[in-house]
Amino acid sequence: MQTQLVKVKDLKNNTGQIEGLPKNPRILKDDKFIKLKKSLEDDPEMLQLREVIVYDNNGELIVICGNMRLKALKELGIKEVPTKILPSDTPIEKLKAYTIKDNVSFGDHDWSLLNDWDSEQLEEWGLQIYGFEDNMTNNEGYEGLDQLSKLDKFLSAELKRMFLVYDNETFENVIEWFNKQQAKHELENHSQVILKLMENENI
Repeated sequence: MQTQLVKVKDLKNNTGQIEGLPKNPRILKDDKFIKLKKSLEDDPEMLQLREVIVYDNNGELIVICGNMRLKALKELGIKEVPTKILPSDTPIEKLKAYTIKDNVSFGDHDWSLLNDWDSEQLEEWGLQIYGFEDNMTNNEGYEGLDQLSKLDKFLSAELKRMFLVYDNETFENVIEWFNKQQAKHELENHSQVILKLMENENI
């Protein structure tokens, strides 16, 4: 497939026009969408490295990979975008796979190595950073404190939160397991399940 410049106005988001292919499920909340637009403004050459992928549906170019990028391009007023057009005989199952796989992250980050990177830049580029600061969102008690003071206050706080990140399938399995253990041991919540597990690793 050759990359070609296609007018943004000629591309259509996947809203279910292709028979057998559901509407694109990808969404970006306001803050992430703003970051995507800024990313395209700051580094437009990235579009050459990761083109929009479309399918010619009887003359209508439907975006298979890059629906959020297309929305951002329209809002930014960008007129053309590097595009690859899938062959017309591409099976519907392939179109489904491309739709989902384009937005799935198969890798994990080594968070200890990310310490060498600038956290503000990582956030700006769209990487969600999980850490103690997430516990202080909209918390007036931390206003005006420097980072070390915030950390010290967090570590001495009576209540703390821990974040674990899973894909959808694993998350459902984890919740199901927690619910079973909570019922089996007559515990009040999932936090107590973790404490029970720490007492007895064989529950």
